[in-house]
Amino acid sequence: MTRPNPTPGETPSKERLRLWLRLLKLSRGIEARLRANLRREFDSTLPRFDVMAALSRHRDGLKMSELSGVLRVSNGNVTGIVDRLVAEGLVVRVAVEGDRRASLVRMTPKGQADFATQAAAHEGWIDEILGALSAEEAAAMGARLEELMASLDGGR
Repeated sequence: MTRPNPTPGETPSKERLRLWLRLLKLSRGIEARLRANLRREFDSTLPRFDVMAALSRHRDGLKMSELSGVLRVSNGNVTGIVDRLVAEGLVVRVAVEGDRRASLVRMTPKGQADFATQAAAHEGWIDEILGALSAEEAAAMGARLEELMASLDGGR
């Protein structure tokens, strides 16, 4: 991957601003494509997919507050999605022993199967969208973005 040379006389901050705008445009474009694909192929949404993806990584389940934290959204945003997933038999709420107010949200076998199908399609879409990058380029960009995210999060 070649780097374009900055315009003579441009400041580093101008180049960083251009980079930010490109990253934003790329992110929004990828999200729009994923949203359209999920809607068309599975009559689903990206927030639903994100909830299922989080639960797939936590097989024992997550409390609603933990799920919200993983997704970096409010409890209110997650509650409606989880309610619909429960109604469809894709997730269950399980009481937390010793805490009557809390419940764990966990995927059902049906939810796991549905998510596995969607996740495979999602991976294919990402491969298609980012197919112009070699595996090495993707790894290098990923590592650099991780460094930037770490500096943004203050090393967290």
